[in-house]
Amino acid sequence: MPSYDANNVFAKILRGEFSAYKVYEDDKVLAFLDIMPQAAGHTLVVPKAAARNFLDVEPDDLAYLIKITQKIAKAANSVFAADGINIFQFNEPAAGQTVFHLHFHVIPRKEGVPLKPPASVREDPAILADQAARLAAALKT
Repeated sequence: MPSYDANNVFAKILRGEFSAYKVYEDDKVLAFLDIMPQAAGHTLVVPKAAARNFLDVEPDDLAYLIKITQKIAKAANSVFAADGINIFQFNEPAAGQTVFHLHFHVIPRKEGVPLKPPASVREDPAILADQAARLAAALKT
């Protein structure tokens, strides 16, 4: 398996080199909205530890990441009045991974509303800012 690349876009977000619509942050995890969401509220949950994917992350970091992913999913379910939640995670190009920093996708779903294709439509910044503020507020309660 290739090694971790510290210049991937999520590593740059973690270092503050790129901005993000943050919804949650602590000393181990950052969660932010996908700027090309497949549905409203599409959130990415990433560890701050350098891990290429699920196969090379430290087990304790993964356990904590899953705990926070569930927390984000519960809040997104409520904030976006979802009928369901998708949790996606991809490992290596053959499995669909395109950013090589471990991350989980949390995608609120509405019955009968198909997902947009991945990385297909950049969302309006005002909509993302509003969604991020609503989700962040729900996560503080």
